[in-house]
Amino acid sequence: MSAENPSLSRHPILQLATQLTRSDLLLILLIGLVAFSARVIPEPRTVDDAFITFRYSRNIVEGEGFVYNPDSKVLGTTTPLYTLLMAGFGGILGDNYQWYALIINALADTISVILLYLLARYLTGSRLAGGFLGLLWALLSYSVTFAIGGMETSVHNLFMIAAWVAYLDKRRGWVGALVALGLLTRPDALLWAAPLMLHQLWTAWRERTPDQNLWSWLPLPDYVAGLIIGLPWVIFATLYFGSPLPHTIGTKSVVYQVDDTQALIKMLQQFANPIDQFEILGPVVGTGIGLILFPFLALVGLRAMLKAHPRTLPIFLHAWIYLAVFSVTNPLIFRWYLTPPMPAYLLAIVCGAYSLGQSLTPSVGAQRLKFAAYGLSAFAILCVLAGWQLKPDHRPNRPAPKMAFHEIELNYQTVAERLVHEENIGPDTLIAAGDIGAVGFFSHARILDTIGLVTNNLNRYYETEGYEDLIPEEGNYAIPPQMIFDRQPDYIITMLDFVRLGLQQDPRFTEQYELLYEIKTDYYGGAMLVYKRIAPARAVQ
Repeated sequence: MSAENPSLSRHPILQLATQLTRSDLLLILLIGLVAFSARVIPEPRTVDDAFITFRYSRNIVEGEGFVYNPDSKVLGTTTPLYTLLMAGFGGILGDNYQWYALIINALADTISVILLYLLARYLTGSRLAGGFLGLLWALLSYSVTFAIGGMETSVHNLFMIAAWVAYLDKRRGWVGALVALGLLTRPDALLWAAPLMLHQLWTAWRERTPDQNLWSWLPLPDYVAGLIIGLPWVIFATLYFGSPLPHTIGTKSVVYQVDDTQALIKMLQQFANPIDQFEILGPVVGTGIGLILFPFLALVGLRAMLKAHPRTLPIFLHAWIYLAVFSVTNPLIFRWYLTPPMPAYLLAIVCGAYSLGQSLTPSVGAQRLKFAAYGLSAFAILCVLAGWQLKPDHRPNRPAPKMAFHEIELNYQTVAERLVHEENIGPDTLIAAGDIGAVGFFSHARILDTIGLVTNNLNRYYETEGYEDLIPEEGNYAIPPQMIFDRQPDYIITMLDFVRLGLQQDPRFTEQYELLYEIKTDYYGGAMLVYKRIAPARAVQ
């Protein structure tokens, strides 16, 4: 018998990969094809925030610089790496950013499901556990929705999962590189990156030998790799924008008015429904069962895996750290905020279910347990599929997750294109909007971002006494009237709820603006409104 390759023994996941059977490879091929197909078949259903990134990318390609509005250096995107990636494809292939994002995200998620298979297979030794976890992530509505929605979530998740694999596989330098890439893709990557790097440092300290000096046991290759990748952006952003921190960090907390427990409630709902079982069992029964069952399985998985694989601690803690930080800081929870903690949470649940099954084997019997495992896995996949619809009620008319609702973006695109064709607006036109993504991308106009993501010096309007009175009971935001009168945009594109208690009640508004278009909706007050300035603009002081 030949001696074991010492290189493989030092890298357990690599060793596992070299020993995969034909069944393993067929399973990997299957879940990879499912993941890719589940993202390409629905076609792009782009989220409004993704259009913000695409406009930054397009402006880079067109020579305007890393800006949203020409000559206004405001870092209004939280994903500089994804922006540059889109710009690279745009510069080579043209202006089809929605499809570039979809294909990149589909590839990223395909790799992610393969890595999740390897993780679960390594931790449990079970082919079923690996295949089940990979298939879940390939089909889950919140995994697919933001991939086809053009968001950076899939790429961020790939860097996160790959960093976990690199850490468990003891890959020197790779953890630091992947952490840096993750932070350049989403700032909240810090919630998995910091625990991972701290645990790496602690593990290195514990495993050091008495004859090692500080520089020999520190994970310096990871620090160097991270600095090489991340430091150039920090330097550039500081010189170009004045800070490497996105402008959005300081604006959303001022603009949006939310209940104190808003984030906690939404996080608990997500943690209670990781497989969308409410679609079959109903919201009360499904959420009630899930609120007890899935955290229990996740904690069982954490406890069981820590005994055999102590390095998994930062991986399994990530979901709980994410839940705690977002619940305490309580930002307005957008849908895509709920996806990043799910890979770790699902991995813990699968490991917990496997561990529980192993402990029940002597009393239940291996064959019965096997049938139960396959049956429950099939039911879980049915729950996931119930989160899809074959024929959405808005285009494109192809199978897609129910969560991938983007009618509002289509309406914003419609009014922006109408303004271009009917009002002859152009780059010198100033449009005020709260949801600026599709409006800015399709109009090519200058944008007064009433929330302040890409427009400076607007927080003072939201800090004025009485702002909360402008917000409808079920809302969280309104456009301060004085902002409009001070900035005097040529057009205003808004939802009814954003102006109903404020601008529409101000007599100055009817003197200066007329309603140009109205699209009836069943959200945000029941209508999308487009106003046109009719009074001559005065000189801005």
